[in-house]
Amino acid sequence: RYLATGCSFGDFELVYRCGASTARLIVKETCKLIYASLQDICVPQPTEEMWSKIAKGFEEYANFPNCCGAIDGKHIRIIKPQDSGSLYYNYKHYFSIVLLAICDVNYKFTFIDVGSYGKASDSTIYKESKLFKKLEDQSLNLPAPKAISSSSGPVNYCFVGDEAFGLAEHMLRPYSGKHLNIEKRIFNYRLSRARRHIECAFGILVNKWRILHRPLNVSIDFAEDIVKACCILHNFVRQRDGFNFHHTLTVPGLHDIDNAHVQSRRSLNTRDILKDYFISNEGAVPWQNNKI
Repeated sequence: RYLATGCSFGDFELVYRCGASTARLIVKETCKLIYASLQDICVPQPTEEMWSKIAKGFEEYANFPNCCGAIDGKHIRIIKPQDSGSLYYNYKHYFSIVLLAICDVNYKFTFIDVGSYGKASDSTIYKESKLFKKLEDQSLNLPAPKAISSSSGPVNYCFVGDEAFGLAEHMLRPYSGKHLNIEKRIFNYRLSRARRHIECAFGILVNKWRILHRPLNVSIDFAEDIVKACCILHNFVRQRDGFNFHHTLTVPGLHDIDNAHVQSRRSLNTRDILKDYFISNEGAVPWQNNKI
């Protein structure tokens, strides 16, 4: 009830005849148990077979090959913690913690990282996450590079992000600049179609679990427990309702994070291969020229 409606702890006094402090303790312990009990079921450790299945979904529904997920970070509003200074004060001028997440084409989270300072950038959070460490030591079980057309060589499996993420061996972002040629504009459009799944996933999350519509007036560790429980329950519900959203949801109060980053030669090559593929007879979609 607390997660779904966003009610206050004081409301529990009237409904359940228990004090606000007791209700707070019960909710905190319940959130911990939800995450501990359902984590392995709802956000399992990814395998090569799982990544291949996700990539097949993105190729089928988003027309983006070798994509293992869309990644983004979102600010979750909180009340300023005591003695925290500006650590949690973000560029949108409110206090927050950051949820970094990856989702599949069905808007289910395959990775979550909760609790980073509101002032931190997506890239900083990403580089300090378990996901980045697993990518660096090649223990994430990503499939081997695969050709995307009859004329291309093997292409890495990648995640797609926005401008806040730097190019890397397994990370793609849009081309930057105002005066891009048509090939790059088409690539940016195709990437945005794949990336919008994470925006939609966040939208579904906060509209289902309305506690995220208002600032969390709890301790930081409690706020992290709340967000983790909401993400787990989001997947739990998604696995059972099966409803597909085809448009990006815009959610007031949850904002993207901005930053700039360096690029790697290998990731530039992967992006250029995909750019050329998207304008080829094999990779083009009929409507793409009308969308740029």
